[in-house]
Amino acid sequence: MLELGIGMFGDLQIDPKTGVIQSTQQRLQEIIEEIKLMDEVGLDFFGMGEHHRPDYAVASPEIILAAASTVTKNIKLGSAVSVLSSTDPVKLYQDFATVDLLSNGRAELMAGRGSFIESFPLFGYDLKDYSELFEEKLDLLLKINTQNPINWTGKFRKSLINQEVLPRATNNHLPIWVAVGGTTSSVIRAGKLGLPVMFAIIGGNWEQFKPLFELYEQAYTDNGNDMSKFQVGVHMHAFFGDDSQTVANQYYPVYSAQMDRIGATRGWPPYQRSQFDFGRSSHGHLIVGDSNEAIDKILRVKETFNLTRFSAHMDVGSPSHKNMMKAIEIYGNKIAPKVREASKV
Repeated sequence: MLELGIGMFGDLQIDPKTGVIQSTQQRLQEIIEEIKLMDEVGLDFFGMGEHHRPDYAVASPEIILAAASTVTKNIKLGSAVSVLSSTDPVKLYQDFATVDLLSNGRAELMAGRGSFIESFPLFGYDLKDYSELFEEKLDLLLKINTQNPINWTGKFRKSLINQEVLPRATNNHLPIWVAVGGTTSSVIRAGKLGLPVMFAIIGGNWEQFKPLFELYEQAYTDNGNDMSKFQVGVHMHAFFGDDSQTVANQYYPVYSAQMDRIGATRGWPPYQRSQFDFGRSSHGHLIVGDSNEAIDKILRVKETFNLTRFSAHMDVGSPSHKNMMKAIEIYGNKIAPKVREASKV
């Protein structure tokens, strides 16, 4: 069965005329209400990203997830992503194990390098060690998840010698995913380790990612991993409304403004309506429209990539809380049932 859920980064609303940024406190309270609704409408999972920028509200996903665990009953709660390269795997495991215990075994951890680099100088890491940090910390995180006490030696932190890491997750195991973009080496590594992978498709033609999915599955099977435990997902920008053109017209100014804010730091040209319209087409990376369009596109993506999980990234640019709640209702009540029904065939 295909799992359907939502990923968010906690974008703050920014007034286009004045530049005034929404209060972080208000946005955090809205996020908890939104997660509660996701659970009520029967979505399978929620993921929260980690950022250290003025236009995002959430620096510690695990704190949001701990709060959400007290107002939800069934939905899985994870990060999307935790920037593993610039954090301590011991503390990260402890925090998510705590969320897992609070939520009665619903916590997940998604590790990634992150698409922003603010956390490296903030926590005292050198960008020249970008790849080595991730590899070493992933190795330590995976060992903590399966060994207690642990003995471990690496390059970037002191050795652990017969050290207990507590508390332990429910059933002494925490589900750990890896998030990847388009880096071949990252895809192969995840496949070799037998880890579930979430592919971020946030631009261009989504069908062009098929060779990477095939490469992951080949690496997974070639290394003797159990196909009964095979999990692969995709993360795509999405937003839903009752009328396709109306929701597109409402969402474009919000989405394009955030693309331009990010693009200003990366040398991108101004975001154009033509890019947005292509993104909404059958070949584009956006799933923005009414429920029927979303159902058709999600099913196409699912069949093309042999997905077990689909994550709709729904708060790019921070649409209003009212519109977010409406989109969540449409996703849970109209889109998810039809996608699940079709996925059984």
